Amino acid sequence: MSPEIRLIASPNWTDYKLLDSGAGQKLERFGPYTFARPEAQALWSKALPPEKWEAAQAVFQPSGEESGGHWQFKEEVAERWEMNYGSLRFWVRNTHGRHLGVFPECAAHWDWIAGKIHQRMRKAGGSDSPVNVLNLFGYTGLASLAAATAGAKVTHLDASKKSVTWARENQQLSGLEDKSIRWIVDDATKFVQREARRGVKYDAICLDPPKFGRGPKGEVWEVNKSLPDLLQACRNILSEEPLFILLTVYAVKAPAVHLYAVMEEMMRGFTGELICGELVIRDESAGRLLSQATYARWESEG
Repeated sequence: MSPEIRLIASPNWTDYKLLDSGAGQKLERFGPYTFARPEAQALWSKALPPEKWEAAQAVFQPSGEESGGHWQFKEEVAERWEMNYGSLRFWVRNTHGRHLGVFPECAAHWDWIAGKIHQRMRKAGGSDSPVNVLNLFGYTGLASLAAATAGAKVTHLDASKKSVTWARENQQLSGLEDKSIRWIVDDATKFVQREARRGVKYDAICLDPPKFGRGPKGEVWEVNKSLPDLLQACRNILSEEPLFILLTVYAVKAPAVHLYAVMEEMMRGFTGELICGELVIRDESAGRLLSQATYARWESEG
């Protein structure tokens, strides 16, 4: 069966805009600030005039190392500032890398996650039957907060203590301290394997693995080598009637159909729908779709 490939955008933003793209860069507005960042996928020409790009408060200057470089500030920018997406509120800041603590294209995932959880809980009769969600490589926690807002019981894991602290600050800023979120700093594969030995089961799993990384004890993560073992471990902790599996991959030369294949292998024997595709953002200047990541989604048919 040929995979169904979908391009998914996030049109509901107000605090974020992709203003323009081209010549290997993208011009974006994050709240009150405008930034220019490298974007290798932007193969076309810029649509806005040079003065619009020159008005950016900061430009990220890449170095020879992957994701390396530094910010060049033309104007003063706050150490951190607040943004929101729907009911979610979160802190944004310029990090030592090119990122700011939020991947705007993932908002489409947040909406989908919340919708699937609402659907399952309505079918099950409400909050007495919460959906148990595991968010691996959870970063600053926005997928976890979206799931918790919808009523799920969430376990959020990241190898970076700094990222987990940031995520907890976002929980507080969103006024979600009463929601059931367990915060874990650990290596993803080791944690999942321990959960399997403990007999813990999850109804839904989100994975947003990096291309390369290290666990809190120096464990090496290389997505091409490590992902298959992690997905098999995740299968071992799925409940009898899983709700969804979501896999998103950045900075890896892996077409969406390859994610489809690895997800199909993982979910063999379960009945559900599997799609794959790209997360895209449309620039305001010319209406062009800029691909940011590939994904695969499996969801139950019920």
